[in-house]
Amino acid sequence: MPRILFSSLSSPGHTFPLVPLAVAARDAGHEVHFAAGDHVHPALDGHGLRPFRPADSFYEIYADDLAPHLDRLAPDLVVHGWGLPGVAEAARAAGIRSVWHGFGRLFPDGIGFDRPSMELPHVDICPPSLQDPALTHRIPLRHVPYNEPGARPAARRGPRPLIFLSLGTAFGTPTVLASAMRGLADLDADVIVAAGSITLKDDIPDNALVRPWVAQSGLLPVVDLVVHHGGSGTMLGALAHGVPQLVLPQGADQFANANALVRAGAAIQLPPEDQHADAVAASAQALLADRGGDHRAAARAIRNEIAAMPSPDEVVEALTAR
Repeated sequence: MPRILFSSLSSPGHTFPLVPLAVAARDAGHEVHFAAGDHVHPALDGHGLRPFRPADSFYEIYADDLAPHLDRLAPDLVVHGWGLPGVAEAARAAGIRSVWHGFGRLFPDGIGFDRPSMELPHVDICPPSLQDPALTHRIPLRHVPYNEPGARPAARRGPRPLIFLSLGTAFGTPTVLASAMRGLADLDADVIVAAGSITLKDDIPDNALVRPWVAQSGLLPVVDLVVHHGGSGTMLGALAHGVPQLVLPQGADQFANANALVRAGAAIQLPPEDQHADAVAASAQALLADRGGDHRAAARAIRNEIAAMPSPDEVVEALTAR
């Protein structure tokens, strides 16, 4: 059986998209190892993916960091996430076949790291209708929301609409999160908030339940609306269940993601200057009132597109059949 080395930047948003394919490879009997910084090791350990930290890598992995491990492990295939050109370089120098693995739409230039080269294939979890046409050599892969080991599906709190609010782990601010919560407090709905590292000083609205971390894979199947920052993981997770979105982009690739969702008809976007409580309330109310309307229909059309993409098991078989 082939030995496969996965590698990613050390953050949930970059690591978790690779986990379904790595788990499928493990379940198919392949020997799987995962190179990443320590921060994501507990999650990878939980799935039996043999994580290790190359050299002194904290977030990024450079070619010189990985080269000794390629000699040690002698993998048959290296799967490297976007943002790791050093891993692609090390695999090429060692004569080992490698492929990119995306985390969503192909991100624009100028967000902090280089766009991946196009000479290698890309395992692509973004549905074609949303993907940047500049991405070539695609290997389509159905997006599977990350599941924590042993996670259980969430239950609705009551008959009212249920809203999920998250600003991710990197760009959210107390001001934006508090404004969004104030806006959603005026609605006849229940709100579950993933606050991340943000500590909220204001009173929590009566209709809100705030947690530092929420297992999205269990929650998204039962929500009626997702209000979020435009991160790829939350965007694709909501689309996988046909849920419309209100996007409050903050930085990085979030504006491009929001624009793509709006063009597809599955979301409303509020730019930073409009991310105040009244605008959030009005936009969220419009999306909740549209339960059988255009935004939900567009989201469900993309849900069906995602469901028709090849499964992780099928992609593992294709990648290892060579």
